[in-house]
Amino acid sequence: MTTRNQALIPITIAAVIIGIAGLMSLPGDSKLESVEFPRGTIMIDETPVEVQIADSEPRRVRGLMFQDQLPYDQGMIFVFDEPGLYSLWMLNMQFPLDMMWFDEDGKIVHIEKDVPPCKSALEITTCQSIVPDNKALYVLEVTSGFIDLHHITADSVLTIISI
Repeated sequence: MTTRNQALIPITIAAVIIGIAGLMSLPGDSKLESVEFPRGTIMIDETPVEVQIADSEPRRVRGLMFQDQLPYDQGMIFVFDEPGLYSLWMLNMQFPLDMMWFDEDGKIVHIEKDVPPCKSALEITTCQSIVPDNKALYVLEVTSGFIDLHHITADSVLTIISI
């Protein structure tokens, strides 16, 4: 018969290992320092969106972490140097997002709607990482509901006004 201590020891060890792994995978302090984002404007079909521009590694690492929910006419655009399979996750987010991946011609290659946040390091083991089906040059994050509100489809097109 298993005693209470015999059952608790493996559970405690597993919890410690998961906690350590979670803390080790958090971005370094230098990456989490306050980052200034340039601003620009894009359009998706006929919908203008004011965007924060994440066009460098520190800006992309920081993303929308710790920010409050955005109005539906604002978002963050991740700009990469070349097309690729860029994954995103929701660590330290405070609200759910809609996400769209665009190729170099502004065509949507992947859409994710209502992606839930991972607000703490304790959730890191279950925090989903989203990987698109095709290569993208841009990723747009907006408040959840944006895609439905503005009738965004796989045929929608991104137009860069100023970034």
